[in-house]
Amino acid sequence: MERILESIAIAKQRGATLRVGPELEIPGYGCLDHFLEGDTVLHSWEVLAKILSTDDTMNIICDIGMPVVHKNVIYNCRVIVHNKQILLIRPKMWLANDGNYREMRYFTPWLKHREWEDHFLPRIIQAVTKQTKVPFGDCVISTIDTCIGVELCEELFTPASPHILMGLDGVEIITNSSGSHHELRKLYTRVELIKEATLKLGGVYLYANQQGCDGDRLYYDGCAMIAMNGHIVSQGSQFSLNDVEVVSATIDIEDVRAHRTSKSRGMQAAGSARYHRIEVPFPLSGGKFGEIDGESTLGLELKLHGARFHLPEEEIALGPACWLWDYLRRSRTQGYFIPLSGGIDSCATAVIVYSMCRLVAEAATRADKQVIADARRVVGEPEDSSYIPSDPREFASRIFHTCYMGTENSSAETRKRAKDLAGAIGSYHVDLNMDSLVTAIRDLFSFVTGVKPQFRAHGGSNAENLALQNIQARLRMVIAYLFAQLLPWVRGRQGGLLVLGSANVDESLRGYLTKYDCSSADINPIGGISKTDLKKFIAYARDAFDMPILTSFLDAVPTAELEPISETYVQADEADMGMTYDELSVFGRLRKVEKCGPYSMFTKLVHEWGSFLSPTQIAEKVKHFFFEHARNRHKMTTLTPSYHAESYSPDDNRFDLRPFLYPSRFPWQFKKIDQVAAVLPDRSNRSPTADKAKTD
Repeated sequence: MERILESIAIAKQRGATLRVGPELEIPGYGCLDHFLEGDTVLHSWEVLAKILSTDDTMNIICDIGMPVVHKNVIYNCRVIVHNKQILLIRPKMWLANDGNYREMRYFTPWLKHREWEDHFLPRIIQAVTKQTKVPFGDCVISTIDTCIGVELCEELFTPASPHILMGLDGVEIITNSSGSHHELRKLYTRVELIKEATLKLGGVYLYANQQGCDGDRLYYDGCAMIAMNGHIVSQGSQFSLNDVEVVSATIDIEDVRAHRTSKSRGMQAAGSARYHRIEVPFPLSGGKFGEIDGESTLGLELKLHGARFHLPEEEIALGPACWLWDYLRRSRTQGYFIPLSGGIDSCATAVIVYSMCRLVAEAATRADKQVIADARRVVGEPEDSSYIPSDPREFASRIFHTCYMGTENSSAETRKRAKDLAGAIGSYHVDLNMDSLVTAIRDLFSFVTGVKPQFRAHGGSNAENLALQNIQARLRMVIAYLFAQLLPWVRGRQGGLLVLGSANVDESLRGYLTKYDCSSADINPIGGISKTDLKKFIAYARDAFDMPILTSFLDAVPTAELEPISETYVQADEADMGMTYDELSVFGRLRKVEKCGPYSMFTKLVHEWGSFLSPTQIAEKVKHFFFEHARNRHKMTTLTPSYHAESYSPDDNRFDLRPFLYPSRFPWQFKKIDQVAAVLPDRSNRSPTADKAKTD
């Protein structure tokens, strides 16, 4: 409520006469099953009553989001208000119900397009507005000088978007209130849809999106926009620690009318269906600049520019960092803890935390009161303290704790990289050896069973080798939580730390992780990011954050360091997995985004990889991927909640709803793949010897 009121006040200070907020902004988009509780709807009405009882909605039209129960049906609605009155309640017609979204679990779509009914208001609203009933349905708002239509989030993405028919019926301004989450490279799609909507149709498009972590795996990346006639007029930040951000523009409505003079558009408009208009005796052109001789003077601040996009590596630096800050301040904990392995994944996670510290320091330098207050509370400083978190390394030393957990299988190189990285970031670092713990567990098993398991390098079986690796991995999780709970106490502070995981999306997809090992944590900022993108991020951060130590991580061979190192063997991740990280990214996109099963994936890859691999080799790679993915799928049921950044995430808990118990193979599919591979011609330009070496 406070943020909504602040945004309205800022809009009015800028002379705005129309204010649009994000989707379901009163309760927050991420209430999930709380939307099924009557309390959520009740409290939303109570907040709206307080907003209407102030003078904030005087002389401005406000588009505000909340759930509304109409005839015992719950709808996702926009409530359009002006001068302490409700003009219209507009329910959402096309709901987001795939990927991360389950809107139809809570809401029902409004199926009566271009129709409306009376909605009888609750008494707490009647007492404020003196209205008994208001229009509820698919209507538009007609002001003295223009016409406004409402579109909600998913409706922009549908083939037959409402803005088309509204625009043909004379609606000149379209508002869109969204709860659209961040995903790498996704903003471009959003911008192009908004530009296309106004380029072909003509008109003004106001796009408001939530910004911040809304209590789940998603980060809503803001980037509010105003577009007109196919051009971006104004664009907000995509990643910010600000609780409130207002994007404004002054536009000339005559430009819209000039854009709509084509005869074909006129003929379609003349035969278009009619929307019911809710009339309001209020001009949008009566704001900051007023009128001169009875003519509106809109357009004095109009500037057209192209949309701004971050590189994917910048998105990784900013999105998860903002999400981590929201998580830290809302969870009321005292910081983060992560086991540093000396590898690139835990390195990337640590650098993202450092990026968070940089954002906090930048905000503190700008005298952001909320960020400073949150930072003081997190580090244990009193509210009246003079502490300002203006140095990211100093702030990291207070809230970020790292630990290298070495064993006899660890190398001096990884230990040094972990220590040097902690020094560059400024984290409170602990270095320990856990061989005594591993030995104790191993001896316990030997005492109980009478046999002692050995590593494969020492003559042990695959079962022994895997079990001994898993001992180390799972003990690291136990140690991580012990240190996360007690390190603040060691440093004379109260509270505990959140444990960060660092398994990337490709390793989760392949199942290349131990269940309940150090990948099991409170949250994981890189769990939805591919290894390929993480490497690009580290290369970017090395220069952008002036951290030359990161070069050594880019040059290192990825390894779990869970097996003994010998002159002839060094454990390597890609060799263990039987596939490269680049191949995993391809498999992941085809499986989830392109919706391919084993056979269709094989047929696609025959065309994509056929120039350097034979059909038989491609068949073996596809079968190996699906075999490993299926037999490790159960690990996704316990996957650490991860920042959602990738469209092929295998997260079983929200995003990727597939079985977790599969047969060991896909007999029908694999047989068909083998039959087709056997008769397809080999188009690869590599020699059989080279191909065999590549496969090995």
